Amino acid sequence: MSRTDAQWVLDFELQGAEREEALAKAASVFEDWGLVMPAGDVLTPHFGLRDFYRIGEIEYWIVNDRVNQYCGKFLFMFENQRCPLHHHNIKDETFLIVKGNVSMEAGDRTFLMRPGDTYKMRPGVDHTFAAVDGPALVLEVSLPSVEHDNVFDDKAIGDNGII
Repeated sequence: MSRTDAQWVLDFELQGAEREEALAKAASVFEDWGLVMPAGDVLTPHFGLRDFYRIGEIEYWIVNDRVNQYCGKFLFMFENQRCPLHHHNIKDETFLIVKGNVSMEAGDRTFLMRPGDTYKMRPGVDHTFAAVDGPALVLEVSLPSVEHDNVFDDKAIGDNGII
């Protein structure tokens, strides 16, 4: 994924010193875990809500190949940080918990995921997830991320809930 491929997310990202501070804090966690994240594009979405440590995540992109129809990225969350409730009309995704514990809500189910657990999320299923009992790292393997396929329950996010 090139930065120009993700211009549509830039309005929803941390900027400047706040971004650098969040990335430094995450780097410290990865050092403690003995992990190295991929070089390249890193997104720091606050989803337009400007409360990053409550609603946000850090995304370390590996690939977003629209031609061959696959995407891979790491999602990092600080303790109690949450990705807001949303669904995708197109994207089918599978999550693998790499480190930490994640509270996952998918449709009408809520369950705890631990390292090694996987969950396949079908298009159209409302979902949200949060790091619990410490930070968490999730590997997402999916169809490509495309503009206007992220439909959020909170209409304050994006253009009436769509980014």
